[in-house]
Amino acid sequence: MIVTNLAEYSSGRRRLRLGLVGGGTGLIGAIHANGARLSNRWDVVSGALSSNPETAKSAGQRWHFDPDRCYLDYAEMAKAEAARPDGIDAVAIVTPNHLHAPVALEFMKQGIDIICDKPVTARLEEVAQLTAEQKRSGVFFGVTYAYASHPMIRQAREMVLSGDLGDIRQVHIEYFQDWAIDLTDERAHAPWRLDFEKSGPSFTVADIGTHAEHLASFVTGRQIESVRADFHVTGSPKPLEDTAFMHMRLRGSVPGTLMVSQSMAGSHCGLRLRVGGTKATIEWLQENPETISFRKVGEPEKILSRGHGAGIYPSSEQLVRMPRGHPEALSDAWANLYQEFSISIQARREGEQVPEGLIEPPTLAHGLQGMKFINAAVKSAKEDRWVNL
Repeated sequence: MIVTNLAEYSSGRRRLRLGLVGGGTGLIGAIHANGARLSNRWDVVSGALSSNPETAKSAGQRWHFDPDRCYLDYAEMAKAEAARPDGIDAVAIVTPNHLHAPVALEFMKQGIDIICDKPVTARLEEVAQLTAEQKRSGVFFGVTYAYASHPMIRQAREMVLSGDLGDIRQVHIEYFQDWAIDLTDERAHAPWRLDFEKSGPSFTVADIGTHAEHLASFVTGRQIESVRADFHVTGSPKPLEDTAFMHMRLRGSVPGTLMVSQSMAGSHCGLRLRVGGTKATIEWLQENPETISFRKVGEPEKILSRGHGAGIYPSSEQLVRMPRGHPEALSDAWANLYQEFSISIQARREGEQVPEGLIEPPTLAHGLQGMKFINAAVKSAKEDRWVNL
């Protein structure tokens, strides 16, 4: 079967079955499940939702899983689901960073496709084992850089690649939050993100900096090649950074800046991208994701809005879920992400080739780049110098 658009993949195909490891009590597990369901391409059917047996059992009941599909151990879940005729097609890994690699390896060994939160591991050296096992097993390995699934981010990417901005001359991205401004590791139950063993060598750069890195590279089509980073703790005392400011160079010696903080007072989800070329600059804000500001040299500012037609490229249009005037949000971006994951997984399982350019799902290769970015930023901040990725 040859397809030319996303809608054709929904015709005559069953929904895929999704399991979760982790995420039974927090926000992110619900975000995964809601995105999968909203895509209309997945049923969420099983999980090992917590390392605490009672929590795992009660969470499974709340999620309406059959009792025999509420697992207490992820290795047990991988073997049991692989043996079932109605077993899961993919697992979403929604755990602290240090568990991403061992969980993914267990499911890949059973031939189950992977959808993993970012960063893909706690430490860069773990990625080689994941890459080797993915190559051996042939499974799909997706990484949840969901912001790239906003229709207007696809529009921004097409505008850059189509030359609407001219030659790219600079890139600036920032991501500011304030939820960690009073966070400390002195409480009886310290958050895992401040635990070096569980989080890895970084807090904020690993958490939201990887989103910024991926978005800048995705929209411009240029990987970050080197960084010069300064790490700071600007909120309550912490063992790892809650703020980082970086200069960066992208492929082609394009300069840029990347700034992230989770202790920026009054900020909620302030992800902002600006790409400047010789002809024009575009700007996109995650808190107002439905529009792009397009400013050409010597002309009035133009605001492009999500929808059909009116200057919107087809790669953006195919992710549009509602007509203009009916707002879409991050939940729709997650649905788009899970839609593209489902197409990749169905194509792999059915031996099909997805037409080039039809979908742009983030994969293990993007996750590896994110880990290189974290490592380079940590090393740069420690050694006070530019570091290549």
